[in-house]
Order: sequence, then C-alpha cells, then structure tokens
Amino acid sequence: MSRSIVRQSKFRHVFGQTVKAEQGYDDIRVSKVTWDSSFCAVNPKFLAVIVESSGGGAFLVLPLSKSGRVDKNYPLVVGHSGPVLDIDWCPHDDNILASGSEDCTAMVWQIPDHSLTRPLSDPVVVLEGHSKRVGIVTWHPTARNILLTAGSDNLIIIWNVGTGEPLISMDDHPDLIYSISWNRNGSLFCTTCKDRRLRVCDPRKREVVAERLAPHEGIRPMRAIFTRDGNIFTTGFTRMSQRELGLWDPTNFEEPIAVLELDTSNGVLLPYYDADANMVYLCGKGDSSVRYFEITDEPPYVHYLSTFSTKEPQRGMGFMPKRGVDVSKCEIKKERNQKALCLTFIHLANSLPQSDLFQDDLYPDTAGAEPAMEAEEWLDGRDEDPILVSMREGYVPPKSRELKVAKKNVLDSKPTARRSMSTLDTSSLPRLLEEIQNLKATVLSQEKRICDLENKLSQFTNGTD
Repeated sequence: MSRSIVRQSKFRHVFGQTVKAEQGYDDIRVSKVTWDSSFCAVNPKFLAVIVESSGGGAFLVLPLSKSGRVDKNYPLVVGHSGPVLDIDWCPHDDNILASGSEDCTAMVWQIPDHSLTRPLSDPVVVLEGHSKRVGIVTWHPTARNILLTAGSDNLIIIWNVGTGEPLISMDDHPDLIYSISWNRNGSLFCTTCKDRRLRVCDPRKREVVAERLAPHEGIRPMRAIFTRDGNIFTTGFTRMSQRELGLWDPTNFEEPIAVLELDTSNGVLLPYYDADANMVYLCGKGDSSVRYFEITDEPPYVHYLSTFSTKEPQRGMGFMPKRGVDVSKCEIKKERNQKALCLTFIHLANSLPQSDLFQDDLYPDTAGAEPAMEAEEWLDGRDEDPILVSMREGYVPPKSRELKVAKKNVLDSKPTARRSMSTLDTSSLPRLLEEIQNLKATVLSQEKRICDLENKLSQFTNGTD
C-alpha cells in the first residue's frame, strides 16, 4: 500500500485569523490613486494609511494602542502638494516615516508618541531631486539615515536624511521602475522595470551587476524581493496573463530555481517576506485572499502552505516587523488591510493551551531597531548584517528620538592652501570625478524641473488670461 508523504515543516500549521472588530479601525478613506504601492505601513507603534484628501496629499497615522472608528476630522499628516504615492517607516526609529508624492518630492516626518491633536504639516526634511513624481521610498536595512527614492523620471537617488543631501544617483533604467528591494545587509538592491528586466544594482559602484530579461513573459508589472540567502523572489504574469511566481539565483540568471503558476487575475501580486521564517506572503489589490509559501533548499524550493480568505477585497496592505508580533499568542506575522482590520498569522500546533513556553524554533533572534552602522560608514564601503535581538521577553518600543538634520553650509568650509600636483594624492581623483558627475546630474535634474514648472505656470497664466 502506498502512503502519501507529507513534507515536514514547522510552519505547516500556520493559519490566518482576523481580530475582533473593536480591535481594528473603521471609516478610513483609503486613497484611490491608481498606483501599485501598498498604501499602508505599520510598525510596533503606529499604523499609517494614505488617504483621500482635498488640496494636496495626506496620510493618516494612528497609534496601535487606540482602535475603533476613526473620526472624519482626525488630524492628518499634510505637506505634499500632490497625492502621496508611497510611505515607509524607518526600521531604526519607530517615530520616523518617509513619504513620496506626485509633487516630485520625498519628505521625512517625525511622528509624536501621542495622538495628533492638529494636522502635521512640517516635515523634518524635504528631499528635492526628482523631476517627476516619486513613487518609491525605502529605507536602508542596516545603515542609519539612508533613504532610497525612485521616481517616474527613471532616476534612483540615495539620500542621507541626516544632512538632507543626495549621496548617489543612478539613471540606469530606461523606463518606469516598478519595485526596489534591498538585500539583507544593504550592499545591493534589485529592481523591476517596465522594460521587463530584473536588475541587481551595486549603488556604491553605481552600476548594474546582473540583469535578466523577462523573468516573467507577460507584459504586466513585476515585483521582486531579496531573500535572506541572497536569492530573488519575483511575481509577475505569463504570456497568457496568468499570475506566477519565481525564485532566482542572481549569480546565474540563465534558469530559474523555481517557477510556479498561480491563477488568472489582473491584480499585481505584492510579496512580503519574513526573513526569520523564510516565508513569503502574497497579497493583491482587489484580491480577497492572502497566500503564503515557505522557501527551502529542497525541491520544489517554493512550497505552498495555505491561503487565508476574507469577504472583502484588499485595498492596501502593511506588514508588521517581526519584533512587533505577540509571541505569547504564537503570532508569525501581522497584516493590516483596507479597513485596517488586523489579520494575524498564528502557528496552530504551538498556540494550544499547554504551549506556554517560549517557542525558540518559531522566534529566532530577529532584526532590532538599532542600526548596525552610520551613513558615512556604509558610503565608504562597509557592510553589516542587521543587529539581532531576542524576542523571549517580547519587544518594548524605545522612546522617540528626535531626528536632527544638520545641513552642510558651504560657507563654513575654509579654503585650503593650494598645493602643487606633485603633492596631491592621485588615488582620490576617480572618486572626485564621480562626485563631480553626480553633482552635475543633480543640477541638471533640478534645472529640468524648474523648466517644467515654469512651463506649467506659463500654461496656467495663458489659460486664465
């Protein structure tokens, strides 16, 4: 007699569960902007949701300690003159959030620990360098104050928000950038682009180190994320518009490690990765389900675990960092959906009453809030993995730390005595030339933006005469 062999996995019994209605949020007017971002971000302190707003862009920030119906007059975070397209919490400070907008700027905000009593309109720093809308903002995983932005001008800029200055600019993408994901130590990032190419970029070398044409044959948007092993997990479409996922080794893009077709739907699948469990959660706008998979070293490498379904379609998704889950309830992951109802993924076998002990196998040490290095160290070539913290006693968010922006004043730099070329260190010349080229590129982009704004002003003036 043949027996079916069930694959052994400690995450085989993970299931999804919504919390009670009073523990969620209601009456949130989620943005209707047609942009494929998550529209939602969450950390151990706050929930942030991009919302509909007249007179510019805005988003809502709610403390996790308070839930229920949201007053329609609840103060918003305002400041952008155009709709907000993307938001991202800083991994090293739970009170710092970055936003990107159609007004061609990115902004960094300091959120107070208490609930907002009036609209917040003054960002800590405004980052201006793009000539078109900024659709992607993402923080460096291990270096303090490093923020990456990408715009519809096909330009990627890496900033030091501590000084408000651009550090690196890359214009290697000929078309719209769909997604960007840092690897675990922030030495590389991968991108997907409208030209149907998957790229791996080394930002400090300012070059594309690997690329693959059409990892998915369909022409609809793709998404890509780095896994903890350095592989790349992708979602996209087949030529027949079926949604599919793939796993790739960036050192050998010739053949995929795994490819799996899923279903037929128009919604782009947004992947969310849990590095501790090596699990991927797939959500899609308009979908009413969340699928989750485990990535292993054994064929077929990407193993389907289960699907959680709800009655209402999703409008936006945000995933809690692992340090924010409740270990006493054996929570594996938390999601917030379009009504900001909390969905938790729980390990069934270890959530029974007799399981009161800390589950070491479910909760290895996870990335904490302390940065592993400073921005200058990363720029000089240093790489560090995240600093890990134990979850045995649970996670207590630290108190808010003020983000101080110290912009450099060129008038403060005193001229140095001139030296002859024979005394100069010629090894620094290539870097100086690179810096000059980057500054020229930044100036050109600013001049282009000024021209665009002047043209718009001229059209408006002519139209009102």
